[in-house]
Amino acid sequence: MPVDLAIRDVRILDGTGAPAFEGDVGVEGGRLASVGGRVGSARTEIAGDGLTLAPGFVDTHTHDDGALLAHPDLAFKLAQGCTSLVIGNCGYSAMPASRDTPLFSTLFGRVVSQWDDLAGFRTTVDKARPACNAMSLIGHNTLRLHTMGEDRRPPTDAELATMGDAVERAMEQGACGLSTGLVYVPGRYAETDEIVALARRVGPAGGLYATHMRNEGNHLFEAVEESIRIGAEAGTAVHISHHKAAGPANWGKVADSLALVDAANAAGADVTLDVYPYTAGSGRMIEYFDLDRIDVALAGVIRLASCPAFPDYEGRMLVDIATSEGVAIEELTRRILTAPNGDRTICIHFIIDEADIETNLRHPLMMIGSDGIPDLRGRPHPRLFGTFPRVLGEYVRNRRILPLEEAVRRMTSVSCRRFGLTQRGEIRPGWWADLVLFDPARIVDTATYDDPKQEPIGVEVVIVNGEVAYEHGRHSGVGAGRLLHYQSADGT
Repeated sequence: MPVDLAIRDVRILDGTGAPAFEGDVGVEGGRLASVGGRVGSARTEIAGDGLTLAPGFVDTHTHDDGALLAHPDLAFKLAQGCTSLVIGNCGYSAMPASRDTPLFSTLFGRVVSQWDDLAGFRTTVDKARPACNAMSLIGHNTLRLHTMGEDRRPPTDAELATMGDAVERAMEQGACGLSTGLVYVPGRYAETDEIVALARRVGPAGGLYATHMRNEGNHLFEAVEESIRIGAEAGTAVHISHHKAAGPANWGKVADSLALVDAANAAGADVTLDVYPYTAGSGRMIEYFDLDRIDVALAGVIRLASCPAFPDYEGRMLVDIATSEGVAIEELTRRILTAPNGDRTICIHFIIDEADIETNLRHPLMMIGSDGIPDLRGRPHPRLFGTFPRVLGEYVRNRRILPLEEAVRRMTSVSCRRFGLTQRGEIRPGWWADLVLFDPARIVDTATYDDPKQEPIGVEVVIVNGEVAYEHGRHSGVGAGRLLHYQSADGT
């Protein structure tokens, strides 16, 4: 009997870090039927022509919760070779949500919630038929907003219990852990003990604590130590998001920050990290400024990605706008942020040292997370479209910072194990057929800050749950992705 799909004559990188080997791969019923050797007849065939076949890449840090519904084709991720996404990061998740309130967040877009919890969100996502799989964290900022609003105070015992119960419920419904964004409102108002109490609620299900730490600049080391402490006191694994040392005064600190992680792991902790391969971050501009005391140095390295109040400013540096309009940069910053919808302005800030990116990528516990914000208006950060090909083209092929086998291992099996995507991340018979066929000699990102919405080169075929989702630049629209359950026995 013919199999559903045969991918012929490929170099197979199985995701374990082992050297590539040659052969065919057969797919039947959404799963890998055979690996290596020669596959017999098939209903559909793909000529591999000696290209490299790997497990589909896992974006460990996304804000695609709303994009699963607003942009279910997920073209900006699929074309990179991503087949699975971790959502609910930086303390913001799609649940819990109120049915009568728009899910207002620049991270999610204007999506009106039709669910109360993760189970309800999963039902809504399934109807949207997204192109990629997803695994969800539950966000502390969302919990706090839902329970306490933006109050700047500790929670009462009753409020803490309400948030803790929501965490447990999310874990029971398939979340992989708790996330925080401790630089954002209202997460920044939480004391460490509050986070510990909530993180304890993920432990019984084996979940993890993922954090956008309280500080990534002058107090980076203290923030890493707080993250390690939370994991130790809560009895849970820790994942540090988009590890960096922000601002020129702090460049070079990532080596010492990683040493803190290594020391904690040597003493019995379980800490991992992710990074994006760009020297600029991005986020809601309002979060980075005190309007009474504008940080002029920070304003000087900011470019506007989307600016609803002043769309003509999109794609321009604040310093250039201020110069052309003859105003002080402090005045311009206040004008943008206090205008109608000013709080929806997304900025790009150039705050990271290239050498620190290389140091991060060399670390064996470092995964890849784009941190892309899927606001397709204006000029988003190019990481939304280019992260994974950029790692493989620039840092693997051109700079030789890490071998191809190791880069693929971090993008696949390591990430799947960490975030509980079972039966995925390796090319192994019986496991789900999430696959990417690419050319290591050609793969490269084409998205730039000036022209960011450009798909990469060198990704030829992407298969999600056994269905061809992308082939030679064409998106099939098959919508085979799922919102997965953490550590599900059958990988669904």
